Amino acid sequence: EAQDRLVATHGKPSRGTGVRFAAPRQAPSLRDGRHLATAWRIPYATTARVGKGERSVTDSGTVVCAGILVADHVCTPMRALPAAGCLAAVDAIYLLVGGCAANVAVDVAKQEIPVRVVGRVGDDLWGRFLRDSLADRGVDTRWIRTAPGYQTSQTLVLLCEGEDRRFVHCFGANRAVTAADFDAEALAGARVFYLGGYLVLPGVRPDELAAVFRHGRERGSATVLDVVVPDGFEYRGELEPVLPYTDFFLPNTDEARLLTGFADPVEQLRALDRLGARHTLITLGGDGVVFSEGGRCFAASAYPVQVLDATGAGDAFAAGIIAGIVQGYSLADCIRYGSALGSSCVRALGCSDGVFTAAEARAFLRDHPLPIRPLSRDCPAHLGG
Repeated sequence: EAQDRLVATHGKPSRGTGVRFAAPRQAPSLRDGRHLATAWRIPYATTARVGKGERSVTDSGTVVCAGILVADHVCTPMRALPAAGCLAAVDAIYLLVGGCAANVAVDVAKQEIPVRVVGRVGDDLWGRFLRDSLADRGVDTRWIRTAPGYQTSQTLVLLCEGEDRRFVHCFGANRAVTAADFDAEALAGARVFYLGGYLVLPGVRPDELAAVFRHGRERGSATVLDVVVPDGFEYRGELEPVLPYTDFFLPNTDEARLLTGFADPVEQLRALDRLGARHTLITLGGDGVVFSEGGRCFAASAYPVQVLDATGAGDAFAAGIIAGIVQGYSLADCIRYGSALGSSCVRALGCSDGVFTAAEARAFLRDHPLPIRPLSRDCPAHLGG
């Protein structure tokens, strides 16, 4: 019964992914999908220019995931929210690893790629839980520092049948993260440097982050930026210094709407592309992803899947992009990898338990080609980078 209730609560992903939402009894399983057409392949080379160092993406190295770390308290779905003074019973309440940096790191580790996390927690039970849980999943936690005077960031995730999720959040130790945490020791040997949760990390100044990204690219690291966008936020002063040193910028369409004022994803892409990131990928939930390359716009479809819990699906997409970079995939195949991991994430409660392992991802991608098509409206070639 609890599983049936969970399936009934599929909502939009907290981070946009290549996941198509369908009624649970109508949606095909992840092993279906052979009806998908043979992929339209974009002729990218299998190595990419990832920075001024011109280093091959097939070189070995560590992935560094920095940014938000959160202890998530997640309940199984209730039938209705309780009225004031009343109690609602649920089948279970779980304590889970959450936050962009933690989720992406766990998913990258599942791809058998060395990964470390850089972030801040409090000196408390929840900070120790995050450290221990990440270490148990193969993530290097030596660069998770304690923030004196702060509680570990936590979120209450309330699930109600037939409704989108509700969140109650304590920002906590994430307020103490600064660009100084991304020092040479923390980033040593980084093949990819990912920052998640930018724009809600008040201690990370744009000029300082731009310098970190610039130095990383000069050392041959690919730079990946993900954001959380507050309503009414004026973004230009925060993004304009950073995006020219960003190899992959990964907003979802809701975030891109807040950043650009445009509802249409292609218009969002055109506006963001001008800010200088080498590749901007806008995820569209069930409609897949749009991106630009060489002045042209492209779209990838979404895998049709049955959704149990969409939390963390966008972080899984980012992990797939990162895994593709490390393995020397073309941009098109990085997007396929990201879409596969994002779709697999929604099979289980929580952010990472359902995400494919490396072997599962390879088998799924072999059996399920994902179409990528050019769009009729071309984007301008990006400036800078």
